[in-house]
Amino acid sequence: MNAVIRSFSRLAMFEGYTVLGLYGGVEGIAEGNIKPINWRELHGWAGAGGSYLGTKRTLAGKYLKQIAQRFGEQKLDGLLLIGGFEAYRSLQEIADARDTYPEFCIPMVMIPATISNNVPGTEFSLGADTALNEIATICDKLKQSALGTRKRVFIIETMGGYCGYLATMAGLAGGADAAYIFEEPVTIEDLRNDVYHMASKIMGGIPRGLILRNENANPNYTTEFINRLYCEEGKGKFTARMNILGHMQQGGSPSPFDRNMGTKLASRALEWLTVQMKTNTRDDGKVYVKSNDSATLLGMRKRHINFSSIQDLKEETDYEHRIPLEQWWMKLRPLLRILAKHSATYQTSLTSKIEHISEEAEYSDDSM
Repeated sequence: MNAVIRSFSRLAMFEGYTVLGLYGGVEGIAEGNIKPINWRELHGWAGAGGSYLGTKRTLAGKYLKQIAQRFGEQKLDGLLLIGGFEAYRSLQEIADARDTYPEFCIPMVMIPATISNNVPGTEFSLGADTALNEIATICDKLKQSALGTRKRVFIIETMGGYCGYLATMAGLAGGADAAYIFEEPVTIEDLRNDVYHMASKIMGGIPRGLILRNENANPNYTTEFINRLYCEEGKGKFTARMNILGHMQQGGSPSPFDRNMGTKLASRALEWLTVQMKTNTRDDGKVYVKSNDSATLLGMRKRHINFSSIQDLKEETDYEHRIPLEQWWMKLRPLLRILAKHSATYQTSLTSKIEHISEEAEYSDDSM
């Protein structure tokens, strides 16, 4: 987030705009915690994790009147919002309230930033790559420990809410034997088969195992339950240990990918806001616009950076579980089982230009 703020603020100042920092999330805006940002205070922000402006998981809905009042006091001409699913929902609530509060009739754009990577309208959210690197590094260390101990299985719980992106991609990167997620329901038969597969693998000469589980994969088959299952069924064959990574996944410095992507997205957001403000300035000098395409989400889809109407994205959202209805990385999940020598079917792209149009290929133990 800090890389976005730094890039956007300095580019805007270079263009002659005044940049205001809205501190403390939605509640901070409602309380009037709004201050100008100057060039010098942004020094060192590019490589800093977290958010110096502060964040809170609070929706804008119950603060709309106060937010509108603050927008009017500051005479805002445009808004950049950076955050995760709560920011996404808040921008929708603000855009929906334009008929009631004319202060919201300004161009608004959101840049998704959450380790969960669960914001509709984009395939990648800022912070997800950094968290994925942290998890992959931890998995590598645990695998090294398992090799030293011999015949040990590690069960690791990742964050992500109901989105299984981190568990799936970390599983692929770390060579996991399985990754349990909410989007792909797991049954007791699946767990039983995975335990048998693990025992067969370890007795066959591979002295370690790695299982990942998303924190909300299943309310009954918890990480502790899976650990106890592997401990009980692995007696005489292997031992099992449980690791809940928790907030370690949120720490560390942003990855180069996140820093550079944040800088690029900030530049694109400023370009879009500049055009919108110039196009929709009235004779009295005020910016006024409330069309659907004036409140957008800036994200990456199929290797292209696109602006999507925040209100149109409602049809692509599972609000109960705070995830998109379609997620591109789900098609990579069969690779996990293939690489762990399970039977599975996966899809391969026909060409590099046609995304997600594929033919099926099948692999089993015999073909490995």
